[in-house]
Amino acid sequence: MEPSVLVSLLIVLGLAAAIPVVMVILGRAFGPKRPTEVKYSVYECGLEPPVDARRRFTVKFYEVAVLFVVFDVEVAFLFPWALLFKKSSGFLFFGEMIVFLGILGVGLFYVIKRGALEWE
Repeated sequence: MEPSVLVSLLIVLGLAAAIPVVMVILGRAFGPKRPTEVKYSVYECGLEPPVDARRRFTVKFYEVAVLFVVFDVEVAFLFPWALLFKKSSGFLFFGEMIVFLGILGVGLFYVIKRGALEWE
């Protein structure tokens, strides 16, 4: 990679990180600060909540969320592969994706067999 391209990339990444940080700092520094009891109360459709809104979730929710992220990343890998498939060398490119999908299929089979997607 050429040094000018690398410098340009670092400048863009630096600006992308600095702009939100500066905006948050400016908002906190110059924004109004009027804390009241109402602002810190739990709001639920204008009614008092019947139970505490800050209760713990079961591990099942986190397990499903992690599985969603794993298989969502799989789709992120499949999309560029599908775009490059026409320009590829054929069987080797196709074989690599079959192996990738096979590994994910084994993982999905394991998840289903273990019952991670069942709500009981």
